[in-house]
Amino acid sequence: MLYNPPHFRENDRTILDAHIRQAAFATLVTAGAEGPIVSHLPMLLLPDPAPDGVLIGHVARANPQWRQSDLDKQALAIFGGPQAYISPAWYPGKREHGRVVPTWNYAVVHVTGRLVVLDDADAVLDIVQRLTDTHEATSAVPWKVSDAPAEFVRAQLKGIVGLRLEIASVEGKMKLSQNRPAADREGVVAGLEGRADAGSAAVAAMMRDGGS
Repeated sequence: MLYNPPHFRENDRTILDAHIRQAAFATLVTAGAEGPIVSHLPMLLLPDPAPDGVLIGHVARANPQWRQSDLDKQALAIFGGPQAYISPAWYPGKREHGRVVPTWNYAVVHVTGRLVVLDDADAVLDIVQRLTDTHEATSAVPWKVSDAPAEFVRAQLKGIVGLRLEIASVEGKMKLSQNRPAADREGVVAGLEGRADAGSAAVAAMMRDGGS
């Protein structure tokens, strides 16, 4: 369960799907006999089957997650986003009354659903091709799986196992100072834009876009 107060909750599936596609890289958590099992891997969102779609990805065959997970229990894929420390010095209230404290702004999307293991060469090849085509799309000369010798590709596929997460729910939390007065939010944006790191710039941009 994600602690997600109403003012930080994002329910627009279009926004959530865009976040998933932009993040692209997930933390996959499943239940094992001895506790949670975790992997970090790229996962691709597919719209079909409707209405919720699926996530696909793959792990190394040596990774115990696909063997040791309880597939009768829901899996969780976490897609992180921009995050940044928020200094209380940026709030006008710091100068007026001093009753302010630090916090952290961030964006995250949780996807839960049934995890299916795909240990079939053709199914795994399809996943690899879809992932490759998606992430090579912006290259001047996109690399394709078919660029490698077929026998080499087939040998490589033996070392991985495909995964499909059948989406049951998608939950977004965009903690972007929505619970603060407008003056505080303006102070936060100004403070973030005064930093040089990409995370602060991204959080500031999301705040300027209205918190989503």
